[in-house]
Amino acid sequence: MFSHIMVGSNDIERSKSFYDAVLGTLGAGEPFRNVASSGHVRLFYRHNGGVFCISEPIDGEAATFANGGTIGFSCASPEQVQAFHDAGIANGGRSIEDPPGLREGALGPMYLAYVRDPDGNKLCAIHRPGQ
Repeated sequence: MFSHIMVGSNDIERSKSFYDAVLGTLGAGEPFRNVASSGHVRLFYRHNGGVFCISEPIDGEAATFANGGTIGFSCASPEQVQAFHDAGIANGGRSIEDPPGLREGALGPMYLAYVRDPDGNKLCAIHRPGQ
């Protein structure tokens, strides 16, 4: 359904440090750095067929986050969820909502953690046992 997800950043190098750490816990390597014809820098992380991008806003306005929006990242285990969360906190993010842990959801049990990146984007690391 999705070809990619892109979020804006007001400090591309700060965001690179954050996302290198958290996406590294999932196995993603160095992003492809692109400079648009407008001069704005974009970083493209590719992993397991997915693409996650960070971009300086091309319209010249400040990057903002979506109120009510969440970007979820699939994890292979509860330990990978915890590593994602911890890497985020250690690299300028902040933990939000309940501490990482097991939750009951509409689709069954899941182990998850929420963190905001340095620009305020809400991220969820999630592991669904048996999937």
